[in-house]
Amino acid sequence: MTPRVSIIIPTFRRPERAVDAARSALAQVCDAGFEVVLVDNDPEGAALALLRTLDDPRIVVCHEPSAGVANARNAGLRASRGDLIAFLDDDEMAPPTWLAELLRVQAAAKADVVFGPVRTRLSEPPRDHRAYFEAFFARDPGHAEGAIDRFYGCGCSLVRRAALPSPEPFSAERNEIGGEDDLLFQAMDAAGARFAWAPGGWVWETPDPSRVTLAYTLKRAFAYGQGPATQAWSARKRDYAAIGFWMAVGLAQTVVYGALAAASYLGKTQGRATAYRRFVEGVGKVLWFPVIKPRFYGDARIPKAQRLRTAG
Repeated sequence: MTPRVSIIIPTFRRPERAVDAARSALAQVCDAGFEVVLVDNDPEGAALALLRTLDDPRIVVCHEPSAGVANARNAGLRASRGDLIAFLDDDEMAPPTWLAELLRVQAAAKADVVFGPVRTRLSEPPRDHRAYFEAFFARDPGHAEGAIDRFYGCGCSLVRRAALPSPEPFSAERNEIGGEDDLLFQAMDAAGARFAWAPGGWVWETPDPSRVTLAYTLKRAFAYGQGPATQAWSARKRDYAAIGFWMAVGLAQTVVYGALAAASYLGKTQGRATAYRRFVEGVGKVLWFPVIKPRFYGDARIPKAQRLRTAG
């Protein structure tokens, strides 16, 4: 029997996290039939053996050896059979009602894409800036349930397959820099797709401890700052006025938050991490150019020596 929903979980060298995410997906209390598609995106397939220990007929395990976040998501779509696609990241855990809530809102709003909140759960409480890190990795803009006029990231979302622009809609150009989901949802928005928010369709995110650092989050903040101008550049018709607007906003943000960041650093104030983030986001709005995009995924996470061995 063909499942109605496919829950896709891509993973890259975090097999234990992916297994935990898959177990939370299998535990969904939902009337709709579903499958869980696990995509090992490690070129060496190091997670495959552990993923295949999940003894459940609803589990589908596949290997996408070409590293890259877009490649992994496209591979999951190829291996999936559902008319509705739910995306869960490998560092996320879904409560048993997650899928049912996304489905309920999707049906009520007749939405093409439904997004839910993300709540942070830190595995190792940091020495400093705990509230900052919890807010950084979370997603909850406070929308009421129902239709919304903007889109969010792919993790913790439900997508109607028929609304996708192509069978493999994630752009390989974003394999290392990310934002492949933003690019897709931007194209869907331009085509008239309907987006909705499901407050009850939330998940926990437990970021890897190596990411719970100022260095990592400020690098991500720079990339987030680049987002608005990048979207204007990537639009079907480039919006130069919007690019100029966001660069001006970024310049003002850089000046204001640069002063606050300097003052908070000198005073060692409790909220200094947030000031640093806003300053770096402002710099990202000014320096949004594709040539200086930070790289977080795919080959960027594989040591150069290993890439050379694989290529040889």
